[in-house]
Amino acid sequence: MSDESAGGAVPGPDGALRCPWGLSTEDYVTYHDEEWGRPVHGDDALFERVSLEAFQSGLSWITILRRREGFRAAFAGFKISDVAAFTDTDRERLLADEGIIRNRAKIDATLANARVLADWPEGELDTLIWSHAPDPATRPAPRVIGDVPAITDESTALSKALKKRGLRFVGPTTAYALMQACGLVNDHLVECVARKR
Repeated sequence: MSDESAGGAVPGPDGALRCPWGLSTEDYVTYHDEEWGRPVHGDDALFERVSLEAFQSGLSWITILRRREGFRAAFAGFKISDVAAFTDTDRERLLADEGIIRNRAKIDATLANARVLADWPEGELDTLIWSHAPDPATRPAPRVIGDVPAITDESTALSKALKKRGLRFVGPTTAYALMQACGLVNDHLVECVARKR
């Protein structure tokens, strides 16, 4: 079923089949082909993804993707120790920064999360997140977009684990988006060229 109306993989300009969302804008093609679903490791890198997924809540991912460099500049490259040291002056700067999403609750959550994570041993965020990756053998490749869940038992457990440790804006849907983006699960459609890479 490679028919777009059925939610299957569709051919891109190069003729290769891709997930339909990966062709919806030019910005998505590179992200879909080279980033989404590829394993991400490292506490700072995962803190960035946790933060950006939180900012995405209620918005489309393209809104965040197009501002990602602005976010990186505003949040010191998402280096946990640096963000944890941000002051009230930094918070006011962030609230006035047109290069990011100026949502007070999400900015405050990102700063609070950095302060929590700064007290964790190195590698602990990576270990905690990846401990919730399901066994790939238990997950058949999705054939159509409708086969891709929004929440799973694993994302619910990851959300609970992160919240229990003091992190904010990490609900089960956000946790699953994080799992997809960081390669804990491979939700590229079965016929998608990126799945085979």
